[in-house]
Amino acid sequence: MTDVLVPDAGGLYCAAGHFWIDPLRPVSRAVITHAHADHARAGASEYFAAREGLPVLTHRVGRAGAFSAVEYGQPFELGETRITLFPAGHILGSATVRVESEHGTWGVSGDFKRAPDPTCALFQPFACDVWLTECTFGLPVYRWPPTEQVIAEILDWWQGCIDAGRPAVLFCYALGKAQRLLAELAGRAPRPVWLHGAMQPLTDCYREQGLDLAETCPVSEAEKGDRFAGDLILAPPSAAGSPWMRRFPKHSSGFVSGWMRIRGHRRRRGYDRGFVMSDHADWPALVDTAMDMQARRVITIHGNGEALARYLREQGLEAESCNLRASLGTSVSA
Repeated sequence: MTDVLVPDAGGLYCAAGHFWIDPLRPVSRAVITHAHADHARAGASEYFAAREGLPVLTHRVGRAGAFSAVEYGQPFELGETRITLFPAGHILGSATVRVESEHGTWGVSGDFKRAPDPTCALFQPFACDVWLTECTFGLPVYRWPPTEQVIAEILDWWQGCIDAGRPAVLFCYALGKAQRLLAELAGRAPRPVWLHGAMQPLTDCYREQGLDLAETCPVSEAEKGDRFAGDLILAPPSAAGSPWMRRFPKHSSGFVSGWMRIRGHRRRRGYDRGFVMSDHADWPALVDTAMDMQARRVITIHGNGEALARYLREQGLEAESCNLRASLGTSVSA
């Protein structure tokens, strides 16, 4: 059977519809799963993306090119294909893609998670013949604790910093994770949360869509000489070790990420605390989703998927691993 999607110089290409999904370079027509930089790039002539994600997407890639807002679950046609976007549960406006053609039905995940998130629609499975799944955390060791437990740990750590009069600097990704934390802290944060400048416009995009987030203030608007004693500051990982950190003397640092499931990651990066919360699927969710999609063939992408592919083969599925970016000679940071 002819493959509906194949890797080429532009990324993951569909010849029947003449479009690319999350292209790696400028192309004529792009279907975008979400606005993270390793999935959404500037330069396409046409973009198709879920309506909820367009404000963040246009902020990230600029407004050059034509943007088409697509409703979840509403099919549209490109060339000889029928495409439907479904909620991916990853970040606001994230989507999985179903591509139907005479050669079968293929599903592409982009990034996804199965845990509830107040900032985005819950992941929705659908039936397909072939399922291309991310596997960022494609090892059995990666299993996420309940979100409520992690938020309680963060609040306890913050309270300890309040009691000690120390700034609590919490590192997290600027798009998706920061806003998810703010949504979980809404109504529970004991005082406003300070934001690094990289997070402010993205958080504004979320607020403009009516999401309930904890009260925030830009660090740039703090009074001169403010030592942020007992305050919580959200910052991207790139700020760690930078001159910007001098504003927070004697601070305690934490990092929120699925990578914190491995203690060695926290020690190597020098954080005082590691909080295990990810916007990606953990091992059980990757396995369950492969079954939920009812696919006869599974292809792992966006990560090291050898372990997942091997496990799925043991369960009787046809499964293979394809590191799309590596096969195209492209390097993207995690």
